[in-house]
Amino acid sequence: MGWLFLAGAILAEVTATLALRASIDGRRTWLALVAVGYLVAFTLLSLTLRHGIGIGVAYGIWTACGTALTAVGSRVLFDEPLTKLMVGGIVLIAAGVLLVELGAE
Repeated sequence: MGWLFLAGAILAEVTATLALRASIDGRRTWLALVAVGYLVAFTLLSLTLRHGIGIGVAYGIWTACGTALTAVGSRVLFDEPLTKLMVGGIVLIAAGVLLVELGAE
């Protein structure tokens, strides 16, 4: 169940972050989605911790997946750059999270 909460936290955080980018035109609808998204994300992250997943692992996966998905989403939705160097950085983040996960066992 903790992993489902973590997946929900990631999706809520990515949605909120992309809404933050969309809000730069000043429309309040996006700002409401930003606030709700981050509130849901942190609530689900706390439930993840309550179900026994360690903070180092949960936070590492949350931020790594959030970074990767936000980068891809911003490329698709806002036509922002996603260079090979940036993809390499995302791969390194994923490798780091994997090492944290392996080290936690």
